[in-house]
Amino acid sequence: QVQLVESGGGSVQPGGSLRLSCAASGYTTSSRCMAWFRQAPGKGREGVAMFDSDGRTSYADSVKGRFTISQDGAKNTLYLQMNTLKPEDTAMYYCAAESTLTGCYLGPWYLYWGQGTQVTVSS
Repeated sequence: QVQLVESGGGSVQPGGSLRLSCAASGYTTSSRCMAWFRQAPGKGREGVAMFDSDGRTSYADSVKGRFTISQDGAKNTLYLQMNTLKPEDTAMYYCAAESTLTGCYLGPWYLYWGQGTQVTVSS
């Protein structure tokens, strides 16, 4: 049984940083499509960052240069380092694994999802 458990969310002031973690069980994160998504109140789910199966990364334009996706294969854990946070980054953040398509995309076509961790950026 695959489980993805996010942690590391919280409240931070604009300009601050947070690091999110996604611990996977029953699943090997290396060489797989893995991604972070977010959903703000009243908005749709947005792809934030992803690894493809070759380890290449992609980012949404809104977070490029501020967010970094990484993973620790030994720990089966995916990370999202978020710097220079803005109020518009406020959302529930989810990790996702296993693309349901041929190839990896920053869209909602993933088989496994975590329950999410809340990030709030406000002064």
